Amino acid sequence: MSGTILVSTVGQAVIKSSDKGDTWHRLGLGQDIEFDAITRSLDVDPTDPQRLYIGTDVGLCVSADAGAKWTRIDSPFNGETVWKVAVDPQNPKRIFVGTGAPSRAVLWRTTDGGESWDRAPVEIPEHCAGVSKPRLLAFAYDPTDSDKLWFGLEEGGLFYSDNGGDSWERVDSRLLWEYNSDIHSIRVLPNHGKKVVVVVCVNAIYRSFDDGQTWEGVNPNEAFGLYYARATAVPAGSEDTIYLSVSDGTPGTTSLVLVSRDAAASWQLLPLPVQPNSCVWAIHVNPADANQVVIGTKYGHLFTSTNGGMSWKKEWREFSEIADVLWTPAEAKIEAAHQSVITK
Repeated sequence: MSGTILVSTVGQAVIKSSDKGDTWHRLGLGQDIEFDAITRSLDVDPTDPQRLYIGTDVGLCVSADAGAKWTRIDSPFNGETVWKVAVDPQNPKRIFVGTGAPSRAVLWRTTDGGESWDRAPVEIPEHCAGVSKPRLLAFAYDPTDSDKLWFGLEEGGLFYSDNGGDSWERVDSRLLWEYNSDIHSIRVLPNHGKKVVVVVCVNAIYRSFDDGQTWEGVNPNEAFGLYYARATAVPAGSEDTIYLSVSDGTPGTTSLVLVSRDAAASWQLLPLPVQPNSCVWAIHVNPADANQVVIGTKYGHLFTSTNGGMSWKKEWREFSEIADVLWTPAEAKIEAAHQSVITK
């Protein structure tokens, strides 16, 4: 294991380890994120693994040292809850940010690394049936065409743009089953010239080969015995590999993690060493090493793999509610602050 693992939590900000999980460190004092903050989403600059972004309950924050110190980026959504931050894998200056409950769900865009922002010209529902106020959970860049973009809400629909986000079309009505406005994850796989858009709804895993004009789908309850589809991850640059979690609900009492090596056409169950205590809420693959995978459950279990998910280690440390995880190849230089070190 190498680099730094970061765990985004609801109530303990972001906790990190740069020594193979032997010790875990809370945030020190004097940062723009409080050490007991709510954090929701993590992403990494594809050209600089030291540079990380995190969505928090005070807006969007950035770190230039692999998570040792965080600074808030000045933006129109300062003070609002960021549920999704998505850095363009091909252009780190282009970043999309989605806010949500308890804030108003809005999609924001920067093309200059956060110096300026514009609000996406798209109608997002203010309220929805399932979660009262929507939260923008899912965003995807098409690796074959930088103008093609996707985002989705829990709940409130699936949206597509073919002009870099200058305009958007809502397309979830084309999906096959009910609850199709409840979008948890979106991935676009090049699939060796046969591009596949993979959309995970609360109760279905969909695939489209024509940019969302038509869809085929799988019901996870029928396929895997658990109805609630949640998290995905794709190794950097992968043509066809995607990880998926399914559970018995949210927060749930159990979960499965699967991998597909054929662009979500078929799935292999991965062998976790113990039963997860709740839904697997987040999955991330180290962008510098596709064998290094980390997953976190809603109620604080953390698992790591160094062989692409074929075997796993449950980390000794358990966390408060996990919202996201990230594994960067950069090693954070951690100076232990008062009461910040948690060891075995």
